Amino acid sequence: MVTVAQPRSRLSASPRRPLAVRLPSVRELGPNWYAAVMGTAIVGTAGDALPVRVPGLHTVCAAVWALSAVLLAVLLAARAAHWVRHGDRARAHLLDPAVAPFYGCLSMALLAVGAGALTVGRGLVGGHAALPVAAALFAVGTAVGLVAAVAVPYLMVVRHKVTPGSASPVWLLPVVAPMVSASFGPLLVPHLPAGQGREALLLASYAMFGVSLLATLLILPVVFARLVHHGPLPLALTPALFLVLGPLGQSTTAVNKLADVAPRAIEASYAHGLGALAVVYGVPVMGFALLWLALAGAMVVRAARAGLPFTMSWWAFTFPVGTCVTGAQTLARHTGLVAYEWLAIVLYVFLAVAWAVAGVLTVRGVLRGELLAGRR
Repeated sequence: MVTVAQPRSRLSASPRRPLAVRLPSVRELGPNWYAAVMGTAIVGTAGDALPVRVPGLHTVCAAVWALSAVLLAVLLAARAAHWVRHGDRARAHLLDPAVAPFYGCLSMALLAVGAGALTVGRGLVGGHAALPVAAALFAVGTAVGLVAAVAVPYLMVVRHKVTPGSASPVWLLPVVAPMVSASFGPLLVPHLPAGQGREALLLASYAMFGVSLLATLLILPVVFARLVHHGPLPLALTPALFLVLGPLGQSTTAVNKLADVAPRAIEASYAHGLGALAVVYGVPVMGFALLWLALAGAMVVRAARAGLPFTMSWWAFTFPVGTCVTGAQTLARHTGLVAYEWLAIVLYVFLAVAWAVAGVLTVRGVLRGELLAGRR
């Protein structure tokens, strides 16, 4: 007897299996990803302080700041998992002169979100919770920043193999972090009791201003010498030229914000001098920032024509430019010049566009598995 085999149905031949959701691996998640938090936070804080009132702008800026807080929490958890599960890769990052400077971004991410909690995010966090949250992030961010400002240069001297032509604007990242603390400090000064507490925080902020400024003055000539003697940066690193704007804009912001609170924390004679310093320092430094913006912009246009690829370095178009927005805002308040108000508005438009582009491309890169497939 011949038995005829019956065809199996498609369903029985290919049993349905539950779809497995594959989460991106954190093995290649470096500290440079904190730049996305910094860039997002400053879009919210700088936008809320613009000298123009646009209906709905405060709500949008508060939502953007809230997004930065969520991103910070997610990245802190992911980076903790990176250290636990991929400790070998994390240690390799510390010993890599191209990656180690990005540890300064952790500090600035904490500080950027913390400063927003007292300003644009106050309505979301709540009046009673905003101050403790901001103070905690200030304390942790400042401690991390000061450690990075010492540890990273130490590693560069004793452990990293740095070649003569490898100088990069990325080297500025760990030493800019104390300047972000210097601009955050003035937000907390009025909340301290009058007397020793206020004066100590004010002068500590000025000390961090000096730490960052003098370190920047050491590094910036080396970076420019590298450009002159070795030519333009590699295409993928060209956006890093915008990082030079960070210490320029942030120092202008810091010195002006510190001058605002000085009369309530220090003797009148010193407070008057610090108010004059804010303008005398801020005006020429902002002028140099615009010069560098033009130079860096020309180099980016050149790189774009040569096929500039998207990498996480594109986030350099956000936070450093944002510090120039806040620097222009504070100069407008201290000098009364409308020109600085318009400068802040124009730079903010650039910042918002750059943030949107970098954000969309980053999300696309993560979903496609490109950005976390290897170091970019």
